[in-house]
Amino acid sequence: MKKPILAVKFGSAVLAGKDGKTNTSIIRKIADEISILHQRYTIILVSSGAVSSGKHFLQQYKGTLTEKKAAAAVGNPILINLYQKYFSKHHITVAQALCERHHFSNRHQFVQMKNTFEEFWKNNIIPVVNENDLISNNELKFSDNDELATLLAIGFNAEKLIICTGSNGFLDAKKKVIPIVNSIDEHILSFISSEKSSVGLGGMLSKITFTQLATSLGIEVYISGLKGKEPLQQTLALQKGTFFKPKKSNLKERQKWLMSGSVTVGQIHVDAGAEKALLNRKSLLTVGITKTNGQFNVGQVVQLMNEAAAIVGVAKTKLTHTEINRNRNTKNMIAAHADDIVLF
Repeated sequence: MKKPILAVKFGSAVLAGKDGKTNTSIIRKIADEISILHQRYTIILVSSGAVSSGKHFLQQYKGTLTEKKAAAAVGNPILINLYQKYFSKHHITVAQALCERHHFSNRHQFVQMKNTFEEFWKNNIIPVVNENDLISNNELKFSDNDELATLLAIGFNAEKLIICTGSNGFLDAKKKVIPIVNSIDEHILSFISSEKSSVGLGGMLSKITFTQLATSLGIEVYISGLKGKEPLQQTLALQKGTFFKPKKSNLKERQKWLMSGSVTVGQIHVDAGAEKALLNRKSLLTVGITKTNGQFNVGQVVQLMNEAAAIVGVAKTKLTHTEINRNRNTKNMIAAHADDIVLF
């Protein structure tokens, strides 16, 4: 039987020492424990830390976009060499996989990426994944590795996703870890602080946003830390951190791919009539579209937004954003076919 897939994301705040540089003892600890979990799971390891590993080599680093790109280019080989060094002690090879948003929104590129990952796993190789910061503006400006890990977990049908953070779990108003969250409701959302770590891009809001997406698709999500002995195994045994219960999902693999691209490209806003038609499993016509956000091409995945600006689903488009805006008054022109639409 194939091993279930486990995606594990390590943020910069977890990996960095007091000096802001990557803590080699943490990398060693990760390798020691992942090598044990590797016996039971197929592993996707998502690692931040490239920028924090490389920024010390830049003079008068101020954190501009260009400086972050340069720091990531310097830091990525440092980071992957550390992972290779400590995983090799367990006779495990690692591969560096640098991803961009379009790898998820383009079905052909996604399948290529998936085939490559399966080749890694077939040869007992663990992919260490990070954003391709050097050439991707949106990755640094709008996203973080919580998103990347979630997209990988969804697109690869992972059973579990662990998001490692410095807070060691999801905290309540008294700063105590909540062991189990059955549903992410207004009560749970009220505990979220907008604060981000000094070295990372994301905060708890980002983690909960993508946790909500992952659990809605049947993935078990754990938010935990790396303190203590065997923290990842303790997390999976519900002995530390926070476990977010998943909902039952009957979506097919292709539908999950559509969902995995849902937070990566633009948006299409629809009127009430179009929303009703979508709920009745109809195709989306251009006459029901009020506006678009972002620049997208044919075959890319976009979010569908209703009149209240709430996400109602995702769709693979049959038209570019320009063609949609030019034909909003054209009758019977399909912007997205019903078979290419997934509703939340």
